[in-house]
Amino acid sequence: MVWKLDRLGRNTRNLLALIDDLEHRGVHFRSVTEGISTTGSMGRAMLTVMSAFAQLESDQLAERTRAGMAAAAEHGRKAGRREVTAADAQVRRAQNLKAQGLAPADIGKIIGASRATVYRYLSMGNNDVL
Repeated sequence: MVWKLDRLGRNTRNLLALIDDLEHRGVHFRSVTEGISTTGSMGRAMLTVMSAFAQLESDQLAERTRAGMAAAAEHGRKAGRREVTAADAQVRRAQNLKAQGLAPADIGKIIGASRATVYRYLSMGNNDVL
């Protein structure tokens, strides 16, 4: 049993192979959200159709994402997190706070960053601040 069909497999072929494997092991499939069950021939047919539509939706989402990223790039915008260097003010501030003896969790609260980000900032450039 799964909540939604598209959570079970990466694509139609993968999903149907997984369902076949389950069937050979005597396990029936049921999707709670779509109300599909493989206990009958109609359920198996619906599973195949719904799997194809889930694959179509996934493919369309990927196409839209690529098109959006390309359009952004045409306008000079770059995808992803901005690059941070050791010269950035936040990095210098985190390193100064660490030099004053503050713990990374406290530094994060002060500068408004996660503890993981603070550790990344502290590892930039001057390695003796860790």
